[in-house]
Amino acid sequence: MKLRFAPSPTGMLHVGNARLAIANALFARRHGGKFQLRIDDTDIGRSKESHVEAIRTDLTWLGIMWDETFRQTERLDRYAKAIERLKATGRLYPCFESEQELAAKRETQIRQRRAPVYDRAMLKMTPEQRAQAEANGKVPYWRFRLSDSIVQWRDLVMGNCQVKLPSVSDPVLVRTDGTVLYTLASVVDDLETDITHIIRGEDHVTNTGVQIDIAEALGARPDHFRFAHLPLLLDENGGKLSKRFDAMSLRTLRQDGVESEALVAYLARLGSSDDPVLLPFAEQADVYDLSHISKSAARFDTRQLLGLNHKYLGQLPFAVVADRLPEGSTEAFWLAIRGNIDMLSEAKLWHTVTYGDIVPPPQEDVASFLKDAADLLPPEPWDTTTWKNWTAALKEKTGLSGKALFLPLRLALTGEEHGPELRDLLPLIGRERVLTRLLAGQNH
Repeated sequence: MKLRFAPSPTGMLHVGNARLAIANALFARRHGGKFQLRIDDTDIGRSKESHVEAIRTDLTWLGIMWDETFRQTERLDRYAKAIERLKATGRLYPCFESEQELAAKRETQIRQRRAPVYDRAMLKMTPEQRAQAEANGKVPYWRFRLSDSIVQWRDLVMGNCQVKLPSVSDPVLVRTDGTVLYTLASVVDDLETDITHIIRGEDHVTNTGVQIDIAEALGARPDHFRFAHLPLLLDENGGKLSKRFDAMSLRTLRQDGVESEALVAYLARLGSSDDPVLLPFAEQADVYDLSHISKSAARFDTRQLLGLNHKYLGQLPFAVVADRLPEGSTEAFWLAIRGNIDMLSEAKLWHTVTYGDIVPPPQEDVASFLKDAADLLPPEPWDTTTWKNWTAALKEKTGLSGKALFLPLRLALTGEEHGPELRDLLPLIGRERVLTRLLAGQNH
């Protein structure tokens, strides 16, 4: 068994890409197979080396390791041979229409309420007409003549699938400059590098039918590959998540403080009946089951991801995150805040709250209360019992309790309405800073 992930280095990887990479890698590992990273860089004009490196960095961050890797531009000779084979069998034919002419045809078809399918006009050209077109300076692009059949397969997620090829336009496989398109290059690579299973998005179902037909034209059996099409991703409101992909790159999520383990756990179970399980990647593969994925579109809920991230951070020991925390952070600081943050980037705020200078928000009618709090503040050393003893004394003197007692103190000491337990933070803030903040609160 061998699976692959074939991103194009024309942009950053986003959660949609990551979901497919994770699915292919987990499925391969679960079944003792191999995983291939293939860089689809046939679009030379848009491909960037920086994106290639970013793809590798992102996959490594996710915990995905590949057994082999190559770039499609390293195999141009193999695609050229496939092109010649398809030309020789009459399956690849030259076309000379301009983009404007094709657009006009589509507009006419739509206006006449017909499906905008390519009309194969170029198949009717005689050799003499083709020669004349080339003599006039026209350079052909090449289309693959699809079979007049219905392609069927048993999908590992969607069940029985079919594509009626007569309702699909003959795909362009070779550009006017002679470069090959992904549609052909992908089939050639899948066949020649022994790919057995292909997990892709539901939006590729029609493309799958086309590529099965191309594979057959190159000598493969109809059932050479096993396919699994994952349902589309929607946002929290049921809209297309693809519209937000640019803002959901893996680099952005990583910089914001989303943990790779949480993201892998979330995306691996997205669209299934299984609850996410926080495990290392290798162990994640042991419990991954593609058959549990629903056929229905899945909703990517940022709140659920952050909830899982929160849970993951809450169980991390200090040693694992020490080098990613603000300078000077201690184990006591981490243990105090880890249960109250959704992303590690939030540690910066609490580091400032604990060790830095803050400006408490204005509060009405609390000056007398905060003065009493300062007067009753016990001497150091402090521990986790200090908060309880201090607030008990303050309650007895003021008669206040509950929110009326605790909220003014929290606002004065942290500047925030919510946060880590003050019994844990108080010893870290220290008596001097506490007094300074109580005084500042009185003067608002």
